[in-house]
Order: sequence, then structure tokens, then C-alpha cells
Amino acid sequence: MNTVFICLPIVFLIASVIYAIHAVKRGASRKKAVITQVLAFAAVCVISFAVPAVANAAAADTAAPAASTSTSQQSQADSSKGMAMLAIAIADGVASIGGAIAVATAAPAAIGATGENPKVFGQALIFVALGEGIAIYGLLISILMLQKI
Repeated sequence: MNTVFICLPIVFLIASVIYAIHAVKRGASRKKAVITQVLAFAAVCVISFAVPAVANAAAADTAAPAASTSTSQQSQADSSKGMAMLAIAIADGVASIGGAIAVATAAPAAIGATGENPKVFGQALIFVALGEGIAIYGLLISILMLQKI
């Protein structure tokens, strides 16, 4: 049963990618394909968050009243640990995407400036390194958050 909940979102994402590729090849706009991908990813995220929450609520309602509180506390601790791991992944992912965007815009400008005047190579390299620093800071925050769990 758990493998179905793991495989179903992956199959859904793969199917949406294949659909978007075929749509672009048939002449659909790329903007529409990107929007479709973002909506498919958002749907998978919502379902991935909702299914465990509903399952935990259903298990709590059907649990026997004589059940020990330690198992309930253990379940809540596992759930909060999972959410903490998700927060760590989001922090690292967003920082990495931000660093990638910064490097993607700074590196071509640095290459162009170096092509025109080789003396500005050191200054241009600093701007590219600052963009990469964003991802490193995100990784550092993720490591610090991981130590708190």
C-alpha cells in the first residue's frame, strides 16, 4: 500500500513531462507546457502533504481509547521529524535555485566583460563567486537545521 503512494506521484510527474514534450512538438506554446508542469508539480505536492495528514487523522479517530499515549506521542514525533526534514530540503533547494539563477546571469556577463578587457577577470570572478555563495549559505543553514533534529 505504501509503495502505491510512493510510485503514483512519480508516475504522474513522468506522464505530465511526456505530455508536455509531445504538446510542444505538436506546436503548443512552451509557456503553456511550463504552466502545465508547474500545476502538475503543485498537485503532487498537495497530494503528498494531504494523504499522510488524512491517514494520521483517520488512524487517530479509529484508535482504541485504551491505547497508550506513548504510541501517540511517538507518531507525532515521527511526523514532526518528517516535516523538519521537508523544511531542510526546501531551504536547501530554494537556496540552490537562487544561486543557480545568480550564476546564470552573472557568468555570461563576466565572460563578455573578460572578452572585451582581460584585466577585469578578477572583478568578474568575484560576482560569479557571490552567486555561488548563496547556495553554500543554504547548505550551511540546512546542516545547522539538521543538527537540531
